[in-house]
Amino acid sequence: MDTSSGQGVDVGEQRYWLQTLGCPKNRVDSDKLDGVLAADGYHPSTSPDTADLVVVNTCAFIEAARQESIDTILTLDRQRRPGSRLVVTGCMAERYGEELALALPEVDLVAGFGVSLAPPTGAPVSLRRRGSTPAPSASARSFDLLELPRPASRESWAYLKAAEGCDRACGFCAIPSFRGPQRSRTMHDLIAEVEALVSGDGGSPGVKEIVIVAQDLASYGRDRSTRRQRRLEGDPEGERSIVELVRAVSAIAERTRLLYLYPSSLTDRLVDAILDTGVPYFDLSLQHVSRPLMARMRRWGDKVRFLDRIDRIRRLDDMATFRSSFILGYPGETEADHDQLLSFLSEAELDWAGFFLFSAEQGTLAYDLDDQVDPGLALERMRECAELQDRITAERRDRLVGQRRSVLVDAVGVGRTVHEAPEIDGVVRIPDSLAAGSIMDMTIVESLGVDVVADPVPAGSRGAVTDTLGVGAP
Repeated sequence: MDTSSGQGVDVGEQRYWLQTLGCPKNRVDSDKLDGVLAADGYHPSTSPDTADLVVVNTCAFIEAARQESIDTILTLDRQRRPGSRLVVTGCMAERYGEELALALPEVDLVAGFGVSLAPPTGAPVSLRRRGSTPAPSASARSFDLLELPRPASRESWAYLKAAEGCDRACGFCAIPSFRGPQRSRTMHDLIAEVEALVSGDGGSPGVKEIVIVAQDLASYGRDRSTRRQRRLEGDPEGERSIVELVRAVSAIAERTRLLYLYPSSLTDRLVDAILDTGVPYFDLSLQHVSRPLMARMRRWGDKVRFLDRIDRIRRLDDMATFRSSFILGYPGETEADHDQLLSFLSEAELDWAGFFLFSAEQGTLAYDLDDQVDPGLALERMRECAELQDRITAERRDRLVGQRRSVLVDAVGVGRTVHEAPEIDGVVRIPDSLAAGSIMDMTIVESLGVDVVADPVPAGSRGAVTDTLGVGAP
């Protein structure tokens, strides 16, 4: 996806094109890079072939993401105009640095998290604490990307990045090696950003939905919990947890949604806080369900625990929506492990799920583990899971037909209920006449696989429109 605004610019202005790959956390980084480039005098371009500066914010999570990043870089190199600058930044640039620069002579600069993107300012952009990376020169400004302000959103929703980095040591994940340990933002700064996003500015009406993200969102605030840290930061009231953050954000925004929750951190208090927002959406990072395999992954949980937690939440709110992701082909995965996963998918009836092939990441525990799974077998297992989940998702979407929902209009003809997170789930197809940013009561009239179709509830229709499900609904 690209984060360029698509606005026209005057001849002679310095223009940039910013292409963002990877997860929602990368999108927040790009939003803040937009602000940095604007402060440096750059204006968004309508296309890469008219830009003076072309920036690719890359992803390096797994091999497939790295390949997509390289393909995008090469495509933009062919599209850019002569004399423009092609800069690669983001996770791939930080993780591989000089190696990437040598492999891609087409690129003018590979800029890690603390390297300048746009001359002549020489302004570094860092995802780490101030001072954790050497400044390129004594006169250069030093930025902490996590704490930079961001421009107003032009959409009906916005991601809110609560923390950077991760303190966990999952066997398959290299993120801590280049994103660093967890570093939570202060509650004060987060709420100020939410208030700015919701209020908008002269060209933006303000967002209706805040989607809170982090590498390990449920652990928000734990790294700021010491008395000394609170005193230094002027926050003597006590540890600020994800529960307090959710409640504070939901008091401001019409919708609050959470992504990336580690299952062992999903406490009863957090479940209650999520349900109280009116958006009972649970994005649980499960990865697998076989206890022996989870131990090899250095992960918590198993099939029984996960099913029990999902069942208890559904008993509290029958509208609860669940998403997760799973890795197929992790070293040591057996047919028995795979059968457990298939059984879990059938019993859990998740609304949404993503499946990924194991990628051996250098520097992780799993990189050279024994009992590697044949790639062809892993692919077969992934396809089997995906086919099963496609049927389950379609069935759960079918059950929405006839139900009334509040629909947030994201764009012409496209909206979302509480059941769909932006960009990753299906959408609600709605009449083109409805204004973006509005929230309207609608009736689901048709299911189209992952998407559904809805019509506005006629004015004066009898009966209150509430987001509640009837008997037999998901």
